[in-house]
Amino acid sequence: MIFDIKMGDFRRKAQLVASGHVTDVPPTITYLSVVGRETVRIALTLAALNDLEVKVADIMNAYVTAPTEEKIWTILGPEFGDDQGKKAMIVPALYGLKSAGASSRHHLADCMRHLGYTPCLADPDLWMKPEVRPDDGMAYYAYILCYVDDILSIAHNAEDVLHRLDKYFMLKPGSLGDPDIYLGAKLKKMKLPNGVEAWAMSPAQYVRQSVKNVEKYLEENLSARWKLPSKAENPFAVGYSPELDDSPELDPSLLSYYQSQIGILRWMVELGRIDMMTEVSMLASHLSMPREGHLEAIFHIYAYLKQKYNSRLAFDPTYPSIDMSDFRECDWKQFYGDVTEAIPPDAPEPRGKDVDLRMFVDSDYAGDKLTRRSRTGFMIFMNTALIDALSKKQATIETSVFGAEFVALKHGMERLCSLRYTLGMMGVSISGPSYIYGDNMSVIHNTQRCECTLKKKSHSLCYHATRESVAMGESLTGRIATDKNVADLLTKVLYGQKRKRIVDSW
Repeated sequence: MIFDIKMGDFRRKAQLVASGHVTDVPPTITYLSVVGRETVRIALTLAALNDLEVKVADIMNAYVTAPTEEKIWTILGPEFGDDQGKKAMIVPALYGLKSAGASSRHHLADCMRHLGYTPCLADPDLWMKPEVRPDDGMAYYAYILCYVDDILSIAHNAEDVLHRLDKYFMLKPGSLGDPDIYLGAKLKKMKLPNGVEAWAMSPAQYVRQSVKNVEKYLEENLSARWKLPSKAENPFAVGYSPELDDSPELDPSLLSYYQSQIGILRWMVELGRIDMMTEVSMLASHLSMPREGHLEAIFHIYAYLKQKYNSRLAFDPTYPSIDMSDFRECDWKQFYGDVTEAIPPDAPEPRGKDVDLRMFVDSDYAGDKLTRRSRTGFMIFMNTALIDALSKKQATIETSVFGAEFVALKHGMERLCSLRYTLGMMGVSISGPSYIYGDNMSVIHNTQRCECTLKKKSHSLCYHATRESVAMGESLTGRIATDKNVADLLTKVLYGQKRKRIVDSW
């Protein structure tokens, strides 16, 4: 018997499991994959853009509903009465078996195919089916997103779809209906100030419960040493640099606690708390040898969350206003030939309304005061909805601002290329190139003007990768003022009005 606590709402749960550790390891995949974060955000934005219903449901006992793909037997115990001592074959994919997750997924896949759905080649846990809305004849794709036993349906008749699924996978009573809590976040439709209705995710409930758990832990274990600060306007105390912290190392028990809290904070970021992504990323780089000062920084973040727990990430489908004068097109044929964007031949036919893609990218040159590595930060928007964001220390030490900015631009372009592929495989049409905004004029000039030449060989990969993306029409780059670049939040620790202005802008 296994006892656990649910990460989403911290409910206690008990589960009877099989002794999978005594069975042989299957030669193929054994885990149950889940839908990606970006796929969920894209799907919710498309639902608002195309005016489709969104419904959710939970599968009851997802594993044991599916038949096991292993040959497992056991000896019956005294609870089976006269059959005690007999050998019995195990039919359901019990929790604990090495292949239970894969068996559940394969069974779900068979059901999806029977309902006419096919897996998206970019994310196999997104299932799609061409549909036509009877009211206006609009052709679109209906989606079903699978995250273990959490099912999210997007269609003009989303509830009917889940009722059909209920015939193959029994759904939990009362779980089918409008979204409420999804992956630990409050999911609801809201009306934005511009009058547009959009779906939004709020981790407020998860944040409040996490803060309560930390306060309880401090009171029971560390009341003599630490407590949450009474005031915290920002995630970090002003002037704090984790890389320069030389306080004593944490003992093994506190080290384990530190690592668990980093996991919880990272999940908050996944659920939409982009405002503290940089600070959490900095502390996560000290997982192997955290110090007391790092743990104090975590408590400071929780004090900040206690004051500012009520946040919401809205997936606004509104088309952005793009000033084409910020961008410059050039004839690149003499440098890169007649290159075009690689469109997969097996991409489905686009349906529904098209979308725009924009990225804001920046780097903090030599921002790490210990190693002088720079930090990459970017935000990617589909229409006006934030789909992806990154704050990450660069793997190499760059000797110039130009090099750090080019590395950040290349990293962001690679992510954009991946998102364009995902959208194409979801049957979504992109209106044109991805519009990229950066605040370094030298980098923008080198990706706008084909006559620019590279003087440093060490930057050649980033240089040619980004220029070729522009040459094939996949991307366009334009300069934006530093004080308007929202990616600045993901490259350095900001305070005060500048931080508030950026956070409030999305």
